[in-house]
Amino acid sequence: MRVLFVVNVDWFFISHRLPIALKLKELGYDVHIACKFTEHKECLEEVGFVIHPIEFSRSRSNPLDELRILLSVRRLFRNLNPDIVHAITIKPVLYSGIAARFIKKTPKFVFAISGLGYVFASKTVRATATRKFISVFYKIAFSKKQKTVIFQNSVDDAILSAITSLEDNEKVLIKGSGADLTSYSYSLEPKGNEIRVVMAARLLKEKGVFEFIEASRLVANQTSRVKFILAGPLDPDNPHGIDGSDVSEWVNQGIIDYIGPRDDIPQVFANSHIVVLPSYYGEGLPKVLIEAAACGRPIVTTDNPGCRDAIIDGKTGLLVPIRDSEALAQAITKLATDSELRQTMGLEARKLAEQEFDVNSVVAKHIEIYDRLMADKHVDNG
Repeated sequence: MRVLFVVNVDWFFISHRLPIALKLKELGYDVHIACKFTEHKECLEEVGFVIHPIEFSRSRSNPLDELRILLSVRRLFRNLNPDIVHAITIKPVLYSGIAARFIKKTPKFVFAISGLGYVFASKTVRATATRKFISVFYKIAFSKKQKTVIFQNSVDDAILSAITSLEDNEKVLIKGSGADLTSYSYSLEPKGNEIRVVMAARLLKEKGVFEFIEASRLVANQTSRVKFILAGPLDPDNPHGIDGSDVSEWVNQGIIDYIGPRDDIPQVFANSHIVVLPSYYGEGLPKVLIEAAACGRPIVTTDNPGCRDAIIDGKTGLLVPIRDSEALAQAITKLATDSELRQTMGLEARKLAEQEFDVNSVVAKHIEIYDRLMADKHVDNG
């Protein structure tokens, strides 16, 4: 059985879908990966995956370049003839579904909606126009009969189901990509007078970076005990990426410590007291919040689709309005000044992770989807 994963870039595949691919390999599937490759290419080949470079761009690009990428996807489908295509993130989902309209024998599809992105979260005139345009492509992409669409939250489900007339038997809700509960293990918060507040995310405006910085300033006016730590990569290819010079200035002013992209997030969280994600991005269900819960850390996040689905407000963390630095600062201060509340919420967060976010459960649900699709003998040739 041949499964082709189509995703924007290799590091996202490794962080969000690698356990599924490894399980498929263990079960004897022929696993292929198509994406833009970086330094992780050889690592994926060594595991035994067959790789197919496709230069997906995550920034605004020339329409002719996007057409070339679409044709590359179609050519790959024709040459490889996969049984199942598992497309992940916006462009791979849209391009895979559209490309399948132009080949004779089409595979069965798993479309993973990892959030709808900035276009569906923003209310600007430009975003509204782009949203209408993209909605047409979602209709085309989801027009194939043999498919399962995986949503990570109910809001994304409602939006795309209304746009594309998805039936209940064509979709499933899986809360995030899961966390390895052995790697992300529970630990008591560190001792000492300093309270460490961590935000770990790609450095995008819509992830709430500026709100995090402003909250840091507000909290610093009340106490010097709270240290703010920003972790995560710069994203220069994204038009909404934070400029590195801004980060350097914040560090020089003593507002935050910036520790950059990290491959030891479990340890980063173990050394923290509170995890924050003030996002107003079109999230699916942020993996970082699942991981924070697994480590037993209370969370402060926004009442934003996906973010609010990762916590139980008042029990495992606190919700604040989007783009509200003052409310964010107040929530952080509340947790920073109440050790008992932090530890109680941390324990409840770990329980929630064990109940809903175990990566082994997420992998098993995906295998069930593949088995169900392959058991369906219906032929769909467009």
